[in-house]
Amino acid sequence: QVQLVESGGGSVQVGGSLKLSCYAGYEHSRRYCMAWFRQGPGKEREGVATIGDPGTTTYTDSAKGRFTISKDNAKDTLYLQMTGLKPGDTAMYLCATISGPCSLAVAALWADYWGQGTQVTVS
Repeated sequence: QVQLVESGGGSVQVGGSLKLSCYAGYEHSRRYCMAWFRQGPGKEREGVATIGDPGTTTYTDSAKGRFTISKDNAKDTLYLQMTGLKPGDTAMYLCATISGPCSLAVAALWADYWGQGTQVTVS
């Protein structure tokens, strides 16, 4: 059963923007920590950003200054606003709930519920 549902991916030109959404439902959206991950072609999955309570955020170095993670509890939805997109951002983007420390360094170890992903292609 799919717990989280991502949307908003697509093909965009270099320098363009996209806003990804992750509908998590009431239970999952109120978890202490949620995160965005991505997996590019031939690459390992990497954490992109985390958001904890009360809205504390962390970003991987390549995302700092370009991506913004946010959450709207009224809509049970997690977002990732991406600007200044580069070919290196091409990947499947997945959202997840984190059951442990809200840190990119260990987020993948503590991710328990995942979406199926949304593809982002930058060219």
